[in-house]
Amino acid sequence: MFRLSFCRLVLFSAMLVSASKIVAAPQDEPVVQSELIFPLNAQHNHAPGIAELANGDLIVSWYRGSGERTADDVMVLGSRLPKGATAWSKEFVMADTPGFPDCNTAMMTDKDGRLFLFWPVIIANSWESCLTHVRIAEKPEGTDCPKWTSDETILLKPDDFSAEAIAALEQLLKVLPKLPEKEMAEIESAKVKLKDKLYQRLGWQPRCKPTVLPSGRILLPLYTDTFSISIMAISDDGGKSWFAGKPMLGFGAIQPAVLRRDDGTLVAYMRENGFTQHVRVSESADDGVTWGPVTSSTLPNPGSGLDGVRLKNGHWVLIYNDTTEGRNRLAVSISMDEGQSWSATRHLEDHPKGSYHYPCIMQTSDGKIHAVYSYFVDGGKSMKHAAFEEAWITQPGK
Repeated sequence: MFRLSFCRLVLFSAMLVSASKIVAAPQDEPVVQSELIFPLNAQHNHAPGIAELANGDLIVSWYRGSGERTADDVMVLGSRLPKGATAWSKEFVMADTPGFPDCNTAMMTDKDGRLFLFWPVIIANSWESCLTHVRIAEKPEGTDCPKWTSDETILLKPDDFSAEAIAALEQLLKVLPKLPEKEMAEIESAKVKLKDKLYQRLGWQPRCKPTVLPSGRILLPLYTDTFSISIMAISDDGGKSWFAGKPMLGFGAIQPAVLRRDDGTLVAYMRENGFTQHVRVSESADDGVTWGPVTSSTLPNPGSGLDGVRLKNGHWVLIYNDTTEGRNRLAVSISMDEGQSWSATRHLEDHPKGSYHYPCIMQTSDGKIHAVYSYFVDGGKSMKHAAFEEAWITQPGK
């Protein structure tokens, strides 16, 4: 595929619904409580989002269908967990564009209790052809699908970034060995697309939840598979309108999760979409408009989605596949120093087989940490929910 070749060049380099599973632990030791949101399903179920509603209920989103971007029956589903309940509701349809795939989901609630659902509609059965949509429910509480009061398309018009991107590409080519003719042709094709307004404006899609800054600014992390780069859709009016920041030109760094330091610096942790085998990182000093160089962290990544959350006490938690190959192990790591180091790691999943990936993570108002992730095993696919305290990550000897 062009996308993988392009990344290589520029980088070179039991299972019942609501059946609780308690991790075995001595008395008084922190535990994880986890359950499948719905029974194992034969269709493709993937890419969840999670949010807490004002009344303490949880709501989860994901997409389901006979495939991904190439399957026109793909739709966005949801389920609720009422506060104090142990069983998730029967799934309901949150978005279904007839004849087009609806894919990656992300959600958030704002200070007024409104629920936002973000997802891409795939126009021509390719990731490069998607448009990101947002629905808002003013009063999302209830027992079924929220009543949407707004349904919009987020149209982005980034400033022309072709010159900067091509310069970065040319600089990288200078340090590479001579490339085969076919791969050089792909590089030249990429340069042409970088100058094309259509490819600059189309194909941006979400994966991780938005970050809301103290000013009220909303940063919606987006990425494009056209060039394997990331960008922020930015709203300063509560989601009424959006504008594009400057792209992160770390070709092969996608699906950002954004955390904020006390000094205002923003840190984006990104999926490795090339061959460095590590989580990619970039920082912003101007509230997400521009970003510094994209570098590699010490955290391994096999080319899979991740997410992060800043806890109320200022600690950071990152959830990711801590492997360099495969998605059969899902880790939760904690940083006490705003990402300068990661002091403890525990595993929600660690098995020889299966795929446990594309996680989303948040902290609810009661201080508990909640994660939801795609759960793929031989018997089918589901979403899995796990709830735990910070102490579970940091307990000694684990």
